[in-house]
Amino acid sequence: MKLKGIVPRTWRLFKRIFLILFVAQLLYIILLRWVNPPITLTMISSWFSLWGTDKSFKRDYVNFDEMSQHVKLAVISSEDQLFPDHDGFDFKSIEKAMKHNQKSKKIRGASTISQQVAKNVFLWQGRSYIRKGLEVYFTFMIEKIWGKKRILEMYLNVAEMGEGVFGVEAAAQANYHKPAAALNREEAAMIAACLPNPVRYTVNPPARITAIRQRKILVQMRNLAPDPDVAALIK
Repeated sequence: MKLKGIVPRTWRLFKRIFLILFVAQLLYIILLRWVNPPITLTMISSWFSLWGTDKSFKRDYVNFDEMSQHVKLAVISSEDQLFPDHDGFDFKSIEKAMKHNQKSKKIRGASTISQQVAKNVFLWQGRSYIRKGLEVYFTFMIEKIWGKKRILEMYLNVAEMGEGVFGVEAAAQANYHKPAAALNREEAAMIAACLPNPVRYTVNPPARITAIRQRKILVQMRNLAPDPDVAALIK
């Protein structure tokens, strides 16, 4: 009898905890529609990794209209050229990446800007089916609740753009001693070029691979700039 009583009580407790956690995370997602996250797991990890070194942790949130249109265009050109058009997932790129990864040891990603925001804001770095499943959920939610401009604004505020440097404002100040609003095309493209690996792809002085990526991004920026959906988004 005792065992039969414990099981339903445990199940009710589990359901209550699950409901509380679900409501809490939903309210947090809604809150972040207007408020920037106080900290993320990636930032915490970076802060600890810099402990005891001569490098410092840098982060500075700014509003969307305090960011150069060049840098908005640069990250779209670099990371997700279909960003204005998809619902959070680029299925063609995912399919191509899966085929590539089956044949090559060098893993290729296909994450959209929305997926990267979901990972950077709510989750942790690394590869696992659990994290990927949660990433899908949070990507779906922010696409529905935040909208494209807020997702892009959040990306430009929380993405690591140098070792221990988070957000475009901190990157602009650290590398060019100017605010993000004053970044020109070349500077914006150079910052965007570091995104795949901000520790290895240094901006100032630019690593060779960063400079190569910058040139490619500048070409894509010229190609994407006339797109009406892109132009409307980065205003």
